[in-house]
Amino acid sequence: MLPFWIALQFLSSLPVRLPGMPEPAQLGRSLLFYPLVGLLFGGLLCGLDTLLSGAPLLLHAALLLTAWVLLSGGLHLDGLADSADAWLGGFGDRERTLLIMKDPRSGPIAVITLVLVLLLKFSALLALIEQQQTLALLIVPVLGRGALLALFLTTPYVRAGGLGQALADHLPRRVGWQVLCAVALASGLVAGWAGLVALLVAALGFIGLRRIMLRRLGGCTGDTAGALLELLEMAVLVAWALS
Repeated sequence: MLPFWIALQFLSSLPVRLPGMPEPAQLGRSLLFYPLVGLLFGGLLCGLDTLLSGAPLLLHAALLLTAWVLLSGGLHLDGLADSADAWLGGFGDRERTLLIMKDPRSGPIAVITLVLVLLLKFSALLALIEQQQTLALLIVPVLGRGALLALFLTTPYVRAGGLGQALADHLPRRVGWQVLCAVALASGLVAGWAGLVALLVAALGFIGLRRIMLRRLGGCTGDTAGALLELLEMAVLVAWALS
């Protein structure tokens, strides 16, 4: 179960301590457990949703979104902010884009992007609470983290060395595809028509965002992976609220 604890430590702010430095093979296998981490997040969010039953709707949605962000420690939002700055400031140049993504400072485009994404997530959560369709809280985190697995299965990692390269190089690809198929099947079985719509939106968003990464960078980075997750979660939540 060490790969699961590696995935949980990396993707969450939960107090997880590893017994030592993981082997590269264990890092690669940890990607297989990303959807399971999403399922854990979804279960916690569903539990919080139940506890908040009867609370004012705006506060209910705000607390759910806050918990969602805190569970990941803002990791993926940071990647989204860096990617937003880099895509505008890179002026289409690969090396300049990669350089900007390494800068820890956030510019106005990053702030605007974060505000818009969080606003859309909040609005979608509010609508889903009103419609009593909070099963989305369970499915969307799974699809988002499943998308990270799909990204590493299909897309070159462009920064040599580091954690991302170890993940990409040691990912068991056959098992990874099996995990993705299981995620897709479970989403459809658990959520029915809404789950199928969520899968379609996630797949279309993944294809489009991956194509943008390949065109600009020739692959992905940790920051663009975080941006992918946040944008897909937002898109699926909005689509679910509108369906």
